[in-house]
Amino acid sequence: MTSIITNNSAMAALQTLQNISGNLQSTQQAVSSGLRISKASDNAAYWSIATSMKSDNSAIGAVSDALGLGAAKVDTASTAVTSAIDIVGQIKDKLATAMEGSVDKGSVQEEIGQLQQQLQSVAQSASFNGENWVMAANNGSASVVSSFIRGTNGTVSVSTSSYAFNTGATGNVLFGANANGTINTSAGILGTKGSNGYSVFSLDISKMTGGQISSALNLVQTALNSMTSMNSKLGSISSRIDLQTSFASSLSDSIQSGVGKLVDADMEQESSKLSALQTQQQLAIQSLSIANSSTQSILSLFR
Repeated sequence: MTSIITNNSAMAALQTLQNISGNLQSTQQAVSSGLRISKASDNAAYWSIATSMKSDNSAIGAVSDALGLGAAKVDTASTAVTSAIDIVGQIKDKLATAMEGSVDKGSVQEEIGQLQQQLQSVAQSASFNGENWVMAANNGSASVVSSFIRGTNGTVSVSTSSYAFNTGATGNVLFGANANGTINTSAGILGTKGSNGYSVFSLDISKMTGGQISSALNLVQTALNSMTSMNSKLGSISSRIDLQTSFASSLSDSIQSGVGKLVDADMEQESSKLSALQTQQQLAIQSLSIANSSTQSILSLFR
């Protein structure tokens, strides 16, 4: 039966065209954005996972930046300690020279005095972003970001590595610091006085006897040992930061790859699908046109 009121063929063709147009729109969106899942309605579970992973990856990027800042602080301190070790080594050489009885101790002391002032300059200059790890108050501490952690229960946290300051003769700072941030040259490895009443910084050999200079040599050697130990600690922190930086970079790449597997579109597949849907759309339009024109043939019955 042919009806001019209800055209079942046209309705079927229209429904087919609408389905094809919807699929074509989704495919075109995937091709243009490169994403198979770009919103929650595409796949709620995968979209949720990918969104969380992208957020974590952004946080890891921020941690990487913080690691770079921490590495700069530690490297600045390590450079200062290395320089101080070299200067104190020169003071040790001067003391060895002064052991010779015929040497003018006053002249040697003038050279030592210049080296002592250089030690103070090195300590005061070793500041990065307002922090100085070689000139600090006793019982103070500093810290650097070491990692970003997402727990199995969904919680997130950032861990840090701390560095506690000790201003003793065998501590881990070159000099102490006063409450107002100025240098305290009577504290720290180079400022703490030994049993002979001198520190490396206050050492004055101009009137010393051979035995006293020998005692000063031991004082300087103790300071060198302490600075070597201090630099080793800084080196350990720097090594951990380097490892964490490398790990953060690898982890970021892995997360990015994982997100891609969840939401990225297969462009070869989408391209083939797009061509097929465009062809189907043309055929559906033609089919709808035929279905709409079929009722026109009824007019011939009334002529």
